[in-house]
Amino acid sequence: MKRVLVAVVVFVVASCGFAVAQQEKPMTLKAVLLEQLRSTHDKAEWFVPANTAVAGLTPAQASWTDKSGNHSVGQLANHLVFWDREMLAKFKGETPAKFDGNNDETFNNFDAKSWDTTVKQLDQVMTDWENAVEAADDAKISLWASRIAHVGAHNAYHIGQMVYVRKLEGVWDPNKGVK
Repeated sequence: MKRVLVAVVVFVVASCGFAVAQQEKPMTLKAVLLEQLRSTHDKAEWFVPANTAVAGLTPAQASWTDKSGNHSVGQLANHLVFWDREMLAKFKGETPAKFDGNNDETFNNFDAKSWDTTVKQLDQVMTDWENAVEAADDAKISLWASRIAHVGAHNAYHIGQMVYVRKLEGVWDPNKGVK
C-alpha cells in the first residue's frame, strides 16, 4: 500500500512539474484577463469566439428563432453589445447609456436591418475592452478583476447560445470548432 501511495505522489509531483515546465513564465492577472477577453472575442482556443459565432450570417439568419423561445443570434449579439458597453463605460469612469433596468430590452431591440452594424459594434466593444484592460494599471486591474472575468464569462455563455441557435437553424459549419 505504501508503494502505491509513493508511486501516486511521485506521479502527481512529476505531472505538476511537467505542467509548470510547459508554461514559459507566470502570468500576471492582467495577462489572464486579456487572454479570457480575447478567447471570447476573436481567438479560438477552448471554444468558439464571438467573431466566429456571428460570421457569415445574413440578417434573416441572425433574426431566426425557434418555436421554444430561444433568442436569435442577433438578439444575443445585441445583448452582448449593450452589457459590454455598459460595463466598459463604468470601467473607464464614464456614465453608461440610460437604462431603465429592463434586461429584456437588451435582447428585444435588435433589428435585422442593423445586423451588419451589430456585428461591427460587437467586434468594436470587445476590442475596446481589450485595449482598456491593456492600458489599465495594476491597481485598477486588481480592483476590477472579478468584474472583468464576469464580462468574459457572460460573453462565453451567450456565444455558446449563438452557436446552439445556429445549429438548430441549420446554419452552423461544424468545421468552425463545434461539431
